[in-house]
Amino acid sequence: MRITTWNVNSLTARLQHVLDWTKANPVDVLCLQELKLTDDKFPLDVLRHAGYQHCAVFGQKTYNGVAVLSRHPVREVVKNINGFADEHSRLLSVTVGAPQGPVRVVNGYFVNGQEPGSEKFAYKMKWLDGLRAHVRSELAANEKVVLLGDFNIAPEDRDSFDPDGLRETIHHTSEEREHFRGLVGLGMSDSFRMFEQPEKSFSWWDYRMLGYQKNRGLRIDHILVSDGVKALVKACTIDRTPRKWEKPSDHAPVTVELG
Repeated sequence: MRITTWNVNSLTARLQHVLDWTKANPVDVLCLQELKLTDDKFPLDVLRHAGYQHCAVFGQKTYNGVAVLSRHPVREVVKNINGFADEHSRLLSVTVGAPQGPVRVVNGYFVNGQEPGSEKFAYKMKWLDGLRAHVRSELAANEKVVLLGDFNIAPEDRDSFDPDGLRETIHHTSEEREHFRGLVGLGMSDSFRMFEQPEKSFSWWDYRMLGYQKNRGLRIDHILVSDGVKALVKACTIDRTPRKWEKPSDHAPVTVELG
């Protein structure tokens, strides 16, 4: 079973990319972020025709929006964080009826935060507090939990192309990294770091200043797994191929393979 996270930076603009990539990589579960469309505009029929018969969608006009596309039945859909009032569509929790048994998939488009000291950064800190409580409750209720998405956090220096120059800037602050460690501390593992990986492995590159061509990137798209999933993890990879396509998302898909 393969589960993928991908911030597509507008599904309307990147739908063909999603169709082309899933045709070559028929993953079981595809979690998308930054849909940038409302639920009624979601291309449900097209994606069902591509093999994803089960779709949970939580859209929003212009900004945000998340979806879980699955080849297996999806149930128990929860939108956003339990107990945290939020006008933005950022989190979608679903149970996927996988062959290995049910897996609780929590797909998030984490708050960017803009810059330390800003109101948006304060919102990010509160949102992350709420998320941790949400994940804690999911772990209490489910043996197999996968938390994935665009975290907007580079958890370690090796996850940034310029860790010294960008130290304590957005995505690199001590506060954000502490929140990441807090999620791991609940009993989650960073599946990408379970394996030897090439140096300078990133999942996001700025469109500006030849960011991709110079590999000036960040690893901010993550897949965390609970102990009940950890033993099943066979690999975790970043596929840079779609980033080379015409008018790509600035993110690459990240996939975890479960045995």
